[in-house]
Amino acid sequence: MRLAVVRIRSAIGARKEVVDTLMMLGLKRTNSLAVVDATESYRGMLQKVKDYVTWGEVSEEMLGDLKNRCSDLKGMGLSPPRGGFRSVKRSWGNRGDLGYRGEEINELIRRML
Repeated sequence: MRLAVVRIRSAIGARKEVVDTLMMLGLKRTNSLAVVDATESYRGMLQKVKDYVTWGEVSEEMLGDLKNRCSDLKGMGLSPPRGGFRSVKRSWGNRGDLGYRGEEINELIRRML
């Protein structure tokens, strides 16, 4: 299983370990995307940066679309989503956009392509 991770907040004022983790994930700018394996190591990294990114399980169809657009799936730049974000300061379960969102990540990526 693969996870799609989208950075939606700036790291200005963030702790150094958060900034370093974002760089290790390949998320250098806002609206950038990385596709990673769903290992415990990556899940721990995602918990550390959960206030700056959103992630979920990417479908095979979406992976194919992303590979057609760009061969490198780490740090891929996307446009802001059509229709905008709901809230970049609230979690997904609290009517926001941050954190784990499951299969709904595919809909967000589709709006950003």
